[in-house]
Amino acid sequence: MTVSTIAVLDYGSGNLHSATRALARTGARVEVTSDHKVALAADGLVVPGVGAFSACMEGLRAVRGERIIGQRLAGGRPVLGICVGMQILFERGVEFGVEAEGCGEWPGTVERLQADVLPHMGWNTVEAPADSTLFAGIDPDTRFYFVHSYAAQTWELPTPERLAPPALTWADHGGKFLAAVENGALSATQFHPEKSGDAGAELLRNWVRSL
Repeated sequence: MTVSTIAVLDYGSGNLHSATRALARTGARVEVTSDHKVALAADGLVVPGVGAFSACMEGLRAVRGERIIGQRLAGGRPVLGICVGMQILFERGVEFGVEAEGCGEWPGTVERLQADVLPHMGWNTVEAPADSTLFAGIDPDTRFYFVHSYAAQTWELPTPERLAPPALTWADHGGKFLAAVENGALSATQFHPEKSGDAGAELLRNWVRSL
């Protein structure tokens, strides 16, 4: 049986220990790295992220992480973003009136949630499509763990004819926001699967199985 190799990108802005431990439970061989060769050669790349959008982008650029992501996707090599690691995949983020440029893999802007209580912290259900790979076999009433005040609240990428549309998963906290996206080789979750117990572990197993 072939064991998948997973690189967890270290750019100074991720919950590396929890992510690494959760991924290792899937049976994959996991390495935390900022080395280009290692990150490009792995079967899957995980981009975690905590903190502010702009700070995460600064850290990512410092290790040329946006190039690693772009090179992998150009070759159809899987990437999974988590929390702010999902947010930075969009064109831009706006926090406290300050706009920062993201990786631009998806059009759109990450903005503050329109909720009375922020951050959105705790367990919440999500609305996953029937054709989702990440949520396959997971009960629709399952809750995942969120910690965030910002998110992408619209999906702006058009789907060309003859291509399958991305699988979009939504959640609600003061309004709808994207909880997960599966778009070809690029997937991401706004919640933390590594902190979401058995459900998060199953989601990570689904991703690793798909590599």
